[in-house]
Amino acid sequence: MRALVKTAPGPGLEMTDVPEPTPGPREVKIRVLRAGLCGTDLHLHDWDEWAASVVRTPQIIGHEFSGVVAEIGEDVTDVAVGALVSGEGHIVCGRCRNCRAGRRHLCINTEGVGVNRDGAFADYVVLPASNVWVQPEGFDPDLAAVFDPLGNATHTTLSFPLAGEDVLVTGAGPIGVMSVAIARHVGARYIAVTDLSDERLELARAAGADIGVNPATGDLREVMGRLGMREGFDVGLEMSGAPPAVSAMIDHMNHGGRIAMLGLPKEPYPVDWGKVITHMITIKGIYGREMYDTWYAMSAMLSTSQDLRDAVTSVITHRVPAEDWQSAFDTARSGRCGKVVMDWS
Repeated sequence: MRALVKTAPGPGLEMTDVPEPTPGPREVKIRVLRAGLCGTDLHLHDWDEWAASVVRTPQIIGHEFSGVVAEIGEDVTDVAVGALVSGEGHIVCGRCRNCRAGRRHLCINTEGVGVNRDGAFADYVVLPASNVWVQPEGFDPDLAAVFDPLGNATHTTLSFPLAGEDVLVTGAGPIGVMSVAIARHVGARYIAVTDLSDERLELARAAGADIGVNPATGDLREVMGRLGMREGFDVGLEMSGAPPAVSAMIDHMNHGGRIAMLGLPKEPYPVDWGKVITHMITIKGIYGREMYDTWYAMSAMLSTSQDLRDAVTSVITHRVPAEDWQSAFDTARSGRCGKVVMDWS
């Protein structure tokens, strides 16, 4: 089968032929239809310090996908051949304290699909049946392919009550734009978004943001005045991992504000903890998706709102054949796009 493989340590990837995987007794083999590009995949391609520390080559990469079940293991009873599915890319141990307490997203032994085990940039991928999310009949495979980042957005956005609140989103990448759509869906009052890319700010406005601010040319305080906000934002959703964005968010939060942080920084940076303390700001770190509360929440929201389905689908700005994977990576790296999805069908 075709697979996009990190064949050896160092920058680059190779599209090559590898043997098809075989599912174990509790596993499912999936014929991949679509696969979304993530920042993690760019790190793996570039072979930065993080990638070199976690990946053992050769390794098929990729973890955002949708596909059709091609084969099931002998002990699998709740997933049928032919079903359209997405997959939870974090494989947990089931034995650690958090797993046993029902907090599987906090498993200390998590393995990542496409990072620690073969991934979904291939004709077939194998997952534990417990990690397979069956989609409704007739569901859009493009939309099913972005359930992983949509889950990140859902987990982050629903961390704090948003109805009637003023929300600041820093970072208008695909997950940030999805968060805008979710915040609008659940009843936020005003939603402001900051990003250095005017193209991505336009995507955020189309998804429901009241206003987009490019920090290089605009002023967030002036925007607050225009919206009639005198006391600061109630909820912050930090999606960029950029130290200036984090500082700006803290500076513009209301007393008692709450911040959910998903964006990963490249290196440590200083934080004005004095302001965090005196303004009684709550900061919550977010990683991945809650298994499987997040999956139920995003499926339920999509099933009840065509507007939300349209907004999330609009985040997919580029659809590229798998054979043109290098073009897909170049587009994703440019920052002048939303989500890039490769077609493996």
